[in-house]
Amino acid sequence: MKVMVIGSGGREHAMVWKLAQSEKVERIYAAPGNGGTAGEENCENVDIPGGDPAETEIQEALVRYAVQERIDLTLVGPEPPLAAGIVDRFREASLAVVGPGAAAARLESSKSYAKTFMNKYGVRSARSYTFTGAEEALTAVRTHFGGANKNPPLVIKADGLAAGKGVVIAGSREEAIRTITAFMKDGVLGRAGKTIIIEEYLEGREVSILAAVSIVPGGNGVILPFVSARDHKRRFDGDRGPNTGGMGAVAPVPDFNAAAQKDFEAAILTPTLKGMEAEGFDYRGFIFFGLMVQNGKCRLLEYNVRLGDPETQAVLPLMDSDFAELCEAVEKGTLAGYCPVWKSGAVCAPVVVAAGYPGDYRQGDPIAFNETAFAKTGAILFAAGTVRGPGGPGGSGLHSAGGRVLATAACGADGAEARDRAYRALRAVHFEGMDYRRDIGEPQSR
Repeated sequence: MKVMVIGSGGREHAMVWKLAQSEKVERIYAAPGNGGTAGEENCENVDIPGGDPAETEIQEALVRYAVQERIDLTLVGPEPPLAAGIVDRFREASLAVVGPGAAAARLESSKSYAKTFMNKYGVRSARSYTFTGAEEALTAVRTHFGGANKNPPLVIKADGLAAGKGVVIAGSREEAIRTITAFMKDGVLGRAGKTIIIEEYLEGREVSILAAVSIVPGGNGVILPFVSARDHKRRFDGDRGPNTGGMGAVAPVPDFNAAAQKDFEAAILTPTLKGMEAEGFDYRGFIFFGLMVQNGKCRLLEYNVRLGDPETQAVLPLMDSDFAELCEAVEKGTLAGYCPVWKSGAVCAPVVVAAGYPGDYRQGDPIAFNETAFAKTGAILFAAGTVRGPGGPGGSGLHSAGGRVLATAACGADGAEARDRAYRALRAVHFEGMDYRRDIGEPQSR
């Protein structure tokens, strides 16, 4: 069959890489893809004029392309086009597509809606308050911190999509005031920050659970969780610095045991499924549960209505099943009878970023690649912010074109071996100004 993957990040490269292993897949189209997807077997990048699949005219062009090329199945990677209703457009054209409709996508595109959903259906989460006015929010943080900043931190979240940069853990009154002012008054996140959520700060360790979802209105829904993963959001070693789109991931999470998994399913997964069915969602896609786990008890931090990035780069190499078959089961509503197989061992996937990220970053640098040294590690290079172009000596044919440039994902018998291989592979790659965290996968890393 012919499959189209919409998106241009490392997550989409991982999806293309996994789909290419399926005997059922004849051809893959990455729209628009990146330098890495362009080099995958049986894959070609689709040029999207204007480039943004969240825009209505681009979505309509993609629908026309899918009809013209007789695409059998389309997978939507990133959140903006999902929130903008691309899945609804594909389904209106009687095209098979994996992803939630716009109504269900509000679970990620609006954090205030998501919190209302969690409270309504008894999903265990943090206490929170929603503010549409800056002065009311500023009064709340001044009251919380008082004059001595002795109270616990507050978590301040922009309501809308902010590419992983709309969450700040404010440890002081001054930091909270700066954040609210930046979001609500200065508009640094645009419309995404005009409404904010202020939550209690939760202690514990973060865990990501990616899952396949198949819910059709009027039928019995299924949420099928994958192996656990852990993303590292902070920019610098030791979980310091600003939040980013993700500096690396590991899977599975060694401290997420069977008891915690059972608690997650009872307190979060099951009420989420019941809520989705009660709301009448048409949700045939993937979901990401961002958890905080303490003493075996899970609380939900957020929903993402797609596969995580960079968690996907750590999870899919562990999948020993046909990813295309899984996606077909999701779309056709036969997920209840599907049982994925997982490899033993672990994966570590540190992310390489451009100089300046997550602020203004440099682009256009050729990426050198020592193929012999890289091959010895058995790692996989998942490209993100890259394009194809002429390279110098030792060039890979890739040039940097984004903040998060690539990830090196490596398998090992355990986390320590996976980490060693991933970082040895990373050192076989070079471009001017590249940087990365040195502690992805270390036991103390959150």
